[in-house]
Amino acid sequence: MAPLAGAILAGFFGKAIGRSGAHIVTVLGVLISFIVSAMVLQDVLGGARFNATVYEWMNLGGLKMEVGFLVDGLTAMMMCVVTFVSLMVHVYTIGYMHEDPGYQRFFSYISLFTFSMLMLVMSNNFLQLFFGWEAVGLVSYLLIGFWYKKPTAIFANMKAFLVNRVGDFGFILGIGLIVTYAGTLSYSEAFAKGPELAKMVFPAASLWGGEWMLITVTCICLFIGAMGKSAQFPLHVWLPDSMEGPTPISALIHAATMVTAGIFMVARMSPLFELSDTALNFVLVIGAITALFMGFLGIIQNDIKRVVAYSTLSQLGYMTVALGASAYSVAVFHLMTHAFFKALLFLGAGSVIIGMHHDQDIRNMGGLWKRMPITWITSLIGSLALIGTPFFSGFYSKDSIIEAVHASHLPAAHWAYYAVVAGVFVTAFYSFRMYFLVFHGKERFHHKPFPGEHDHPDAHGHVHVHTPHESPWVVWLPLVLLAIPSVVIGYMTIGPMLFGDFFKDAIVVNATQHEAMKDLAQHFHSASAMAMHALQTVPFLLALAGVVTAYVFYMVAPAIPAAIGKALSPLMRVLENKYYLDWFNENVLAAAARGVGVGLWKGGDQGLIDGGIINGSVRAVGGLAGLARLVQSGYVYWYALVMLLGLFGLLTWQLWPDLSGLIRR
Repeated sequence: MAPLAGAILAGFFGKAIGRSGAHIVTVLGVLISFIVSAMVLQDVLGGARFNATVYEWMNLGGLKMEVGFLVDGLTAMMMCVVTFVSLMVHVYTIGYMHEDPGYQRFFSYISLFTFSMLMLVMSNNFLQLFFGWEAVGLVSYLLIGFWYKKPTAIFANMKAFLVNRVGDFGFILGIGLIVTYAGTLSYSEAFAKGPELAKMVFPAASLWGGEWMLITVTCICLFIGAMGKSAQFPLHVWLPDSMEGPTPISALIHAATMVTAGIFMVARMSPLFELSDTALNFVLVIGAITALFMGFLGIIQNDIKRVVAYSTLSQLGYMTVALGASAYSVAVFHLMTHAFFKALLFLGAGSVIIGMHHDQDIRNMGGLWKRMPITWITSLIGSLALIGTPFFSGFYSKDSIIEAVHASHLPAAHWAYYAVVAGVFVTAFYSFRMYFLVFHGKERFHHKPFPGEHDHPDAHGHVHVHTPHESPWVVWLPLVLLAIPSVVIGYMTIGPMLFGDFFKDAIVVNATQHEAMKDLAQHFHSASAMAMHALQTVPFLLALAGVVTAYVFYMVAPAIPAAIGKALSPLMRVLENKYYLDWFNENVLAAAARGVGVGLWKGGDQGLIDGGIINGSVRAVGGLAGLARLVQSGYVYWYALVMLLGLFGLLTWQLWPDLSGLIRR
């Protein structure tokens, strides 16, 4: 409620309370929420749990629609991650957006975003889950298109909204199947009926001549919702374009809210997904494609925010792969560690953008480590965590995903394993390509004026171009506070979260059929031992190779990548066009949808309804009226003649049988 109160005050009374008032009430609201979430986490660690309805909205034929809350280990962890990252983003926004005319509106939106995500993760029923699910989608639409006078921003937020509608259609179908066959919206009641659902055959399967299990169709429908929210192939296309919004919201969407909703939802639905190996294989395949092929796209990006955006896509693929391997706790563990270092990388990118006077092209940077030391060191920490450097937080979660997939016996796990291992090199390469081009090498920002700036000669005719400088404390303080968990949180929490009782009431795994977590537990001794052992493993060597390759390509011999790009120009075109998925969506799917719409409009609306039914009935009545007018002359003798003729006709008709007989005789 605290972030909601802040959003209402900043949104409806923003002019009255002013810019400082807007950030005070929203930051205070999220701070209260974070403190209370930390208290809840402490209670949960002590064994406390909560699952109850606080309000019954309506009762339809025995189907209860309620507002209720479920607090367990999974919820408490998500509450702390969401509120902490959101708090950092709120503080950062004070510096980043201080000159923006929509200052109060932005704070209102991000505070409402936090409220929506908390409602989603704390819900104990599908109705409230769907409310939070749609609320984060709505607020992301408002935030991506925050600069609503910018055509690309309007296109991006509409794209995000429409792509998520596709996913949400599948999601609501999955909820509908649960309501139809389990007869409830409550998580606990639906999970209790899971074994019954697993024995049912999907009725419509006979139409396609197959036998689909109901639980498989339900889980795949639910996962399609996650594919939209968590940007999995092929519903990932909206996420890179979400960079059109201000940088703080990019960090919030990519780190703590929106994209994590799908991962959280599948983990929460683990009692259902465990009943369908087919659904888990589907999840594995989609996650593996996203992890590897979205990473390839990060290699060729030159916009600093888009590099980080494709990194998010790839890491979401890793989380999805873990879900498919039944390593749900590993997926949410990576969700948590990723939230800290990805928020750090985004906010670090924003700090660089401020220093570069809003030039986002990494080819125009270089040598910034001397001018922006805090941004430099925190960005380095975030990059090391992202590539899975031993002892950093990302290492523990990322390596656990790779090991879990390797231990899985599902058919799709073999392909997924090779994809996530190859993704290690790709991640290290594009991450340090960006790092080296931005912070090291020669300074390239003096070669041309920045967008929107003008060169003004001084009295001696010399041109002074603004040079980058460290951002104000409200920008760099969140970077420092996010860098700390990016280093230590994985080391501190891997034991209880993966191999302890932290998720025991929240996540269900069929250990007899899906042995990945049991295999991980057998080989885990301590966080230190895991990090030391990793120095000899293939993922570490691949990550090291990726860093070294990036250094050689962009610091030592920059002619090499140019030559490779020229030699592989057909492949480069495919990557530059993002596998032509945007082209396909716009020129095939969207064009087909518009064609159907035009056909229904022209043929159905204008032709059949307006032209046939409405205007046709008007013409019919008009024609009949025209005929009636012909006999309505107003002359009495005409009416008398018509009456006589009518009488003659009637009598002839009545007497014709007798007359015809008389004539024949």
